[in-house]
Amino acid sequence: MHLSFAHHAHPRTPGEEQLALAAELLALLGDRTRLALLHALTRGEADVGTLTEACGAARPAVSQHLARLRLAGLVGTRKEGRRVIYSLRDGHLRRLVDEALNVADHRLGDRPPHD
Repeated sequence: MHLSFAHHAHPRTPGEEQLALAAELLALLGDRTRLALLHALTRGEADVGTLTEACGAARPAVSQHLARLRLAGLVGTRKEGRRVIYSLRDGHLRRLVDEALNVADHRLGDRPPHD
């Protein structure tokens, strides 16, 4: 796989704390359901029902994943009546999700054709 230099590479060598936090973030993104939830939230706020439909997982699983993302500080919540509305907390996270999916698109495009 060819890696080119990013236009906006991190300006300095990361310390241990930065590397640990980044690894924790990437581990959270390493789950298909959580990645699908975060991708759905890149389009805007949503409640659990909407997110359940968007990612195709069971509602209890979606609720558990959202709780993990909330505890990690990646998603925020607000109440709208009895409903809880979820949103991304950071534009950097939106770009990270988009980039991960762009890399996947690129890699899928590089596959040799099947016979």
